[in-house]
Amino acid sequence: MDRDNGTAPTGSGTTPTPAPTPAGTTPAPATTSTAPTAPTAPTAPTALAVLELLAQEAPEARFDALLHEARRAGADGAGLTDLNRALELARSVRAGAGRRQQREAALAALVDTAQDLTSPYDLDGLLRVITRRARRLLTFDMAWVSLDRPDGTAYVRTSDGGTTALDPDLDLGAGNGLGGPAGARHAPVWTADHPADAGVPHGPGIDALARAEGLRAIIAVPLRHGDSTLGALYGADRGARRFTPDEIGLLLSLADLAAVAIEKARLLERTRAEVGELERFGSRTNTALTRVRYLWECHARLAGLVLDGASLSTVARATADALDGVLQVRDPGGRPLISTGPLPAAAPDEEDVARAALAVHTDRRPVELPGDVWLAPVLAGAEDLGVLVLHASAPLTAEDVRLLQMAAQSVASLILIQRGTAAAEGPVHEELLRELLDRPNRSDRHLLERTRRLGIELDRPHVVVVARPEGGELGKAVAWASSYAYRMNGLKGVRRGCIVLVLPGSDASAAARQVSAELSPMLGHPVSTGAAGPTGGAREVARVYAEAVRCLDALTALDGAGGTASLGELGFLGLLLSTDHDVEAFVESTIGPVLRYDATRFTELTRTLEAYFDSGASPTHAAEALHVHANTVSRRLDRIAELLGPLWQKPDRALEIQMALRLRKASAVLHDRRAEAARRGTGPQ
Repeated sequence: MDRDNGTAPTGSGTTPTPAPTPAGTTPAPATTSTAPTAPTAPTAPTALAVLELLAQEAPEARFDALLHEARRAGADGAGLTDLNRALELARSVRAGAGRRQQREAALAALVDTAQDLTSPYDLDGLLRVITRRARRLLTFDMAWVSLDRPDGTAYVRTSDGGTTALDPDLDLGAGNGLGGPAGARHAPVWTADHPADAGVPHGPGIDALARAEGLRAIIAVPLRHGDSTLGALYGADRGARRFTPDEIGLLLSLADLAAVAIEKARLLERTRAEVGELERFGSRTNTALTRVRYLWECHARLAGLVLDGASLSTVARATADALDGVLQVRDPGGRPLISTGPLPAAAPDEEDVARAALAVHTDRRPVELPGDVWLAPVLAGAEDLGVLVLHASAPLTAEDVRLLQMAAQSVASLILIQRGTAAAEGPVHEELLRELLDRPNRSDRHLLERTRRLGIELDRPHVVVVARPEGGELGKAVAWASSYAYRMNGLKGVRRGCIVLVLPGSDASAAARQVSAELSPMLGHPVSTGAAGPTGGAREVARVYAEAVRCLDALTALDGAGGTASLGELGFLGLLLSTDHDVEAFVESTIGPVLRYDATRFTELTRTLEAYFDSGASPTHAAEALHVHANTVSRRLDRIAELLGPLWQKPDRALEIQMALRLRKASAVLHDRRAEAARRGTGPQ
């Protein structure tokens, strides 16, 4: 056989001996020979066979089989020794290659983990990634992360591989368990069998976790961050296990990566929180700037209205629009001067408002009442000029309250300006009023033009109010009257120790009551007030003034000092005091409803009234005079009570009704006589 077949050359007459066949190979077929050969003994494996198996990365069982083959082949002691040594070296090479492969896989896994940890996870998502990686890298049954609290205690933040309902905030205590020593030493701490190992620290939290999950082998590595620790990374198996240095180093490297990532995640969370807070702060700042800008614009508009000489009602309406509510400007006595609308029925009553107004002026700042009602003092230094009452449609912000304060200042400024203007124009007003009273028949076109330039239209109805303070000095009342006349667009003067006011309007009684209501509290003592009117032009101011003076005198004579009186309130006495003796107006004001009822329904209520009083207020005698039943008279009297009011039979009221009836009858007789004389062509008889 040639060399390629692994046989040696043979001589003549000799039997060829086969060459040794390497272990694991098939012997080459023998050369053609017709002569039968004897069986040969198996060849013992050599170190070359070990190398061949090592190169083929054969399984461990093949290596063990070599030693059995060598013994069966009858290898001697030296051959077995060499083969054993070769097998040991082969196993060492295989183990080193396995460790290198394991380290390479671990390094690759760490690289993958590092790449994963660079993703923008939130803290809980990041911790879940860390625990899953720890279980995968080191084939743990369970892994979890504990984080330290500022007080030194620790708690489980997240876990992976658990089989029980683990509380995510399981408290591990302070310095107990494996995490405490690991953090204190900055080094891993582990045990192969935690329940049976008395040499490792135990704690209620870690022991309860180990019992619940059936854990035995536990390792804790610190999450190191500089000179401190953030917590610990735990790995655990449910069976006993000794952790190799490579496994410990790998878990420690993973923990270091995790600590960096955790700190980054925390920093990212803090940054996000700070960015969110900055955004909210920016939004609040923008809103505040918008409100401040709006506040400044509103204040500028109010100040502009005051400087432009706007009226108090204009300033009040502008304030109400800016604050989206209903605003009242009240005088120091609490009476409304200007109102942009009615206050709601649910608003506090007047007593509560009065008490709050006192507190407002004491504290010198706005106060809130139930129902979104605010009060703001109107002050000029220490002087009380009144109060603003605001019913807001929505709760006021701090900027709105500030605007309300500014509006109160604007109102105070306007009142002071009006007072100053009134004081400056006071002599002009007094001169005009003096000319109207002293020269009533003068038709001076220039005088009317002067009154119009002051905004006073005397060709429209006006009333005259004469007020006499009952005590004290007149100076304070005169100063108030100047401001009041300016505010009401009227004239003011002083005569016979009394304040004389010519005010636009047609209700003399209401004007007298308003003047008394404002002036009396300011002076601190009563004020007697007489009023008359309305006027029909500038020439009637003197006549109406004389009637107002007579009303004031009548009030004094009737012992009514401190009250108010007008021609309408004095009844028939007012008719006597009146200059023109307006009989028709007196009759109308006294029994007008009865006369109109008769005219529209063709009844005889007026005739029944006459018969009733003529019979001495006897319904029976009145029925006899009218030739009707007494029940008919009773029904008519009930109707009269509905028309004239339930007090129509009181002595003073009954006297006025009787006088009105007689004046009506006398007027009718005189009218008939004038008509008859006119038909005859003669004058009245």
